[in-house]
Order: sequence, then structure tokens, then C-alpha cells
Amino acid sequence: MELYVIMFNLSSSFGNSINLICGIGLLVVVAGYLLKKIHQPSLVSYILIGVLIGSHGLDVIEQEETMRFIGELGIVLLFFFIGMEIDLSSFVRDWKLAVFGTLAQILFSILLVYVLGYFVGWNNARCIVLGCVIALSSSAVIFKLLEDKNLMNNRIGQNVTSILLAQDMAIAPILIITSLIGGEHATVGSLILKVIGGIIIIVIITYIYIKKEIKWLPFKKAIYKDHELQVFLALFFCFAGALVASLFGLSEALGAFVGGLVMHAGKATEWITDAIHSFRILFVAIFFISIGAQIDLLFLKSNAMEIGILLMAVFLVNHFINAVILRLSGNPWSTALVGGALLAQIGELSFLICVAAFNYGILTKYSYDFTISLISLTICISPLWIILTEKIVGAKRLSVSEVVKNDAVG
Repeated sequence: MELYVIMFNLSSSFGNSINLICGIGLLVVVAGYLLKKIHQPSLVSYILIGVLIGSHGLDVIEQEETMRFIGELGIVLLFFFIGMEIDLSSFVRDWKLAVFGTLAQILFSILLVYVLGYFVGWNNARCIVLGCVIALSSSAVIFKLLEDKNLMNNRIGQNVTSILLAQDMAIAPILIITSLIGGEHATVGSLILKVIGGIIIIVIITYIYIKKEIKWLPFKKAIYKDHELQVFLALFFCFAGALVASLFGLSEALGAFVGGLVMHAGKATEWITDAIHSFRILFVAIFFISIGAQIDLLFLKSNAMEIGILLMAVFLVNHFINAVILRLSGNPWSTALVGGALLAQIGELSFLICVAAFNYGILTKYSYDFTISLISLTICISPLWIILTEKIVGAKRLSVSEVVKNDAVG
């Protein structure tokens, strides 16, 4: 979705949404407080609020499309912050784990869906799409949890981060493959444009990796005293990266991520965090609320057994695959199992694959609703799955950080 469309829809409907926004704000505070009391992350409260106020709940949202647009904007901001916080040297050092781990995850997931599809009569296109859907984990969920647990700079945090980033970068070729198997006749020009965009991104990342620091960026001392200029300069690099990526037919989130890498190389991360961190919290919260709003409670009730079985299968399979990948990369089993739990859910970018597959006729309406419900539930349940794994691995309710520390000592 082009950014100018998002901003147009936002501006055209915001005036009628002030009461809704105030109500959502109050619900977020109350639900977040209650969940913190039982040691659950706030993102679960966002999804539950979405279920409550969505069209399948109390139906108080009159501009669901606008909320989805704002949620997409939240993802763009999230990936911009991810780019600023990533140690590119560590990511490049783990490139084998990231690339081969992601490929193994996708191929193994497609193979499993092919086996399932053989018995239920799915065609090849649907098997490929659904395999890709369940293979991608949630950067929005896991980066938030890694930050909360102070694991971003630990080995398991860096390994998980590398895999997540490789999965996020894989969304572009996956969407291209989806369009091709769905019958869209992509023009040679559009494919060349995507290739050129991909090459430009690789060149920028390579330049940043080699230079380590970009000294020619206009970050003067005067900026540190001008909070207003800080906000607009940070947003400029975020949205400029997203816009340029979209012009080449690539993911806006990927472009924002590269913009964050540039700002990190320009040594501007501290004042950017202070300037627009609150923006990210707000828009990411709305993104998860928009996910919850898509959950149809009646559909869940009617298909509870099927969804429950597949939900457990997704968690077990993704957990096992990623734990083995992390173990083969040299992590102890205890750490690998925790890392597998972190990557066990289905990610938010899988929504994009589902939408594309539905538009191309690869997924039926029932399959689309089923898959959307499955993705939403895995995101919602993921924190509980991680906590359960921590308790099993730690035996004495050890936190992830304690598990990692014990592994390092051992």
C-alpha cells in the first residue's frame, strides 16, 4: 500500500474517529495494566482489544480500513527502529545461519503442507503459498520481546534477529512467486524494476557494512537542540526509504529498515529514539488492534477443532525446525529450544501473502478466513508458548536471560 494512500485515508477519517481513539486509549491502558499484573506482554492486550471492538465483536469500528492503514504505518516505523538497533556486523557474521536457516524453514514448511495437501486435495499453488505463510515468524512480536528481556545483544538474540531479518527480506520474492503462480502476468519491466531495487538495497547495506560510519550525513550539533527538527529528520529518512522501496515494487517496511541502517551508521540513534519512540508505540499498538479486529469469533467457534489442531501443529513444527537450526549453529540445546519458541508463531507479514493469494484466487474465502484466524491466534498465544518453554527449559521458572547466562557459564 502506497504511503500517500495511507496518509490520505488517515486524514480523511481522523476527524470522525476521535471518540474511538480516546476509547481505545483507555482500553489499552486498563488491559495493559491487568496483563502486566499476570506478567503478560502488552501486545496481547492490543489483540484482545481488537477482538472486542472489531466488526465480529462489539462492532464499534467504522473505519476498519483506516485502522489497517495506520497499522501498516506502525510496521514501517517498527522496521525503521529495527534498522537503527541492528548491529550489521553481527548480522553479516551470521549470514549462513540467516540464509540457510530461512531457506530450510520455508522448504520444510512447504514440504509438510504438500503432505497435508495430498490428503485434502490442495493444488500446488495453495501448498506453496500456505507453506510460505507458516514459515515466516513475527518480527513485531519477537523484537518487542527481545527488547523487554534485554536479549538483543546476547548470542541467541542475535541469532534470532538474523533469522527474522532474512525472513522479512524473503517477503519480496515470496510475493512475486505468489503473483506468478496466481496467474498474474508480471511485465518484464516490473521484474527488472524489482531486481534493480534489490541491487540498490544490497549496495547500500554493503556500503554501510564497509564504512561502519557515515560521516557526511547532515547531523550537526544544532540538531541536538532542536527537538522539532529531530522528529522531522527522523521521519524523513524513515518514509523516504519506504517510498523509494515502494517505487521499485518492494516492501515499504524493507525500505524503512534500510533507512534505519543509514541513521545508525550516521550515529543518530540516541536522539531519534527520544524523538519518535512514542510514535512507534502508538502505531504498532494500532497494528495489533487491527489484527485482533480481523478475528471472527463465530468462525472460530464453528471451526474450533480444526483450528486448534493446526494451531498446535504450527507451534510444534516451527518450534522443532528452528530449534534444530539454532542447535546446528552451535547453540546449546536449552538455548536453542528457547530460540525455537521465539520463532514458533506465524508472522504479521504472512497477512500480506494471504491477501495476495486471496486476490489471485489461490485461497478461497474459507481458506482465507481460516488462515487469518490461525495467524492472529499464533501471534496472540506466542508469549504464553515462550513462557511455557522457559519454564520447561529452566525447570525453576528461569527467565530467558538467566537461561542464556547459564549456558554461557556452562
